[in-house]
Formats: sequence, C-alpha cells, structure tokens
Amino acid sequence: MAKPASARNPSAGSTVVLTLALALASAGLLFLLLHLSPSSPSPTPRTPHRRLRLRSGARAARQIPFDPVIADLERRLDDREWERLAAEGLHAPGMEAAPVPEDFTDGDADEDYINDSLRFNVTSRVEALFPKIDVDPADGLITGAELAAWNLATARREVLHRTARELELHDRNRTRWPSCTTATTMAASPSPNHNSTNDEVGWWKEEHFIASDMDGDGFLNLTEFNDFLHPADTTNPKLLHWLCKEEVRERDKDNDGKLNFQEFFSGLFYSIRHADDEGSTHDSIDSDAPAKKSFSQLDLDNDGLLSADELKPIMGNLHPSENFYAKQQADYVISQADTDKDGQLSMKEMIENPYVFYSSLFTEDDYGFHDELR
Repeated sequence: MAKPASARNPSAGSTVVLTLALALASAGLLFLLLHLSPSSPSPTPRTPHRRLRLRSGARAARQIPFDPVIADLERRLDDREWERLAAEGLHAPGMEAAPVPEDFTDGDADEDYINDSLRFNVTSRVEALFPKIDVDPADGLITGAELAAWNLATARREVLHRTARELELHDRNRTRWPSCTTATTMAASPSPNHNSTNDEVGWWKEEHFIASDMDGDGFLNLTEFNDFLHPADTTNPKLLHWLCKEEVRERDKDNDGKLNFQEFFSGLFYSIRHADDEGSTHDSIDSDAPAKKSFSQLDLDNDGLLSADELKPIMGNLHPSENFYAKQQADYVISQADTDKDGQLSMKEMIENPYVFYSSLFTEDDYGFHDELR
C-alpha cells in the first residue's frame, strides 16, 4: 500500500508547518503596526486649553472688563444685539450694525472668541496696562485703590455709552434732549438690557425728572439723563435727596414723611442687614436689638424718627454704586493674584497670574479649535 507524500518525505510536512507559522506571524505583526503606530498629526489639538470668549452686555452682569480692548469688542457685540432688537421692533429703529473686527474673531459659530494669539497675547496686554494703572503713585506696585479707580473709569464709560445709545434710539428727530414726558416714558419701559434696580420705588415719576434736570431747562442732556437712569451713581445733591425720599415714601405707612422705628424695622432694616450678617448671631437675628442700634445711629437729631437726609449713610447699601462694584472686583482680583500677600500687585505677580484678570472670559475646551492663550 502506498504511503502519503508527507510520510514518504518528512521534510515536506515540516515545510508546510513552517510556512503557516510565518504567515500567521506576519499577519500579527502587520496588525500591531497598523494599530499601534503613531497617527498623523491632527489639525485640531485634543488637549484641554483656554480661549478668550467675548461677552455681550446681557451676559456681562456686574463683571467690569479689565482690558479696554476687550471692553471695546464687547461693547460692539452688545451694540449689535441692541440693533438686532431694534430691527425686530423691540426698540426704535437703530443704525447699521457695527461688526466685531474679523481680525480678532473666526466669525459664524466662533465669532465671540478672540483667536489671534499674535495680535492679542494676555501676558503682553498685562505688561502694557500695568503702567496705566500704577499711577498714584507710579511706584511699581498696584494698590487696591488704583485698581478700583481703573475699574470705575471703565464702568463709567460703559454706562455712559449705554445712556448715549438710549438717547440715540429714542430721540427720533435728533433735535433735542428728552423732555419730562419722553424721559419718563423711556424709564417706565426699560430696554431688555437695562439693569436698573430702582424700578420698584417709582423712580420714573416727574419729581425724579425735576431732580435730574440740574440746569432747570426742562430737558435732560447726556449727563443729566445718565444720572436719571443711574441715580445711585450721581453726585447731584438734588437727585440723591430724591432717592432718599423715595425710600421713605415706600415705607412710610402713616404718611408723616419720616420713618418711625417700626417702619424702619419691618421695611428697611432687613434690606441693609446683609452688610452686618458676618457679625450676627442666632440670638440677634431673633431680636430687634441690632435694628435699634442701627436706628439710633441714623437718628442724628434723636427725635425718634428718620428723615430722608438721615438715610444718606445707608444709601450705598440700598443702592450699590459702580464704585462699590469696582472696589469689590479689585479686592477679589488682588486676593487671587497677590502671591506674597502684601496687599498689592507687582508686575511679576500679574504676569504670573494673567488669567485672573480675564477669568470671566475664559472657557475650558477639550476639543477646541484654537491653541492660543494657553
């Protein structure tokens, strides 16, 4: 009987086995090369980074832009949104939209981002702004007062810009300033971006207009109208007196033009209590002792009643001004960037902590489109 070929030739079987083994090894090596070799560089980095996002006025809330460049770009975004509302009939017809410069943005979905790292470098901006803030005195250190003054100047520019925009959109014939009727109508129907906190005290009434009209000509110029819209920030004594009178009027139950202790305790004291909350105890919360102490401190003539003028010391608590927010933001920034805890900021500290000054503008993206501003 004939034997199989492999039996007749033992080397033939070994060759087949060796061939199969080599084939399997080659396939395995090819698989490993395909799956473990480095992939080609991706055009979009997949590492977390930060990019600078612009905010419209509606998003900005009370955050004051640190950098005038950012403030200007955000102002343009806010104007564009304002004009869009005007075009939809929610405001008077506005001007042609002022676009954000394309050099700083991608447009479309990414138009709110500053994406040119060569033209906007956070560290370079901090270096450029430092000597502009360090002015009183220029000693190489920025104090809380200097930073607050810087913030306040920025905030006032923003507020005045919005006031001018109000005038431009409502003064249709462009020939005169708002009269009492025009101004009270504008104030009674504030725009969606108008953030006044004084609506509940009847601030649009004729007496408010008269107090704002410093020159008594029956119209409000830009400064007067700005005070009209933002009485908490005015230096006009007539308007400050009116604001105090409004606080009395809202809480004066017996209509005697002043506040007795019960009117103060039930209506006004809890509005200002947050300023003393840190030192409060559970017992004091349940008693009227703190209120009596506050009342006696305000009652300068000791007649047992608080007049409008006697409320002036607490008006800053009832109606925080831009100065309050400017100082608050300065204190916070210094607390975050003051690494040596001397209460001041050096150039080195600001350079080492640049994102503190732009913190409200940054977002973390795992799969972003921009590598700048890391």
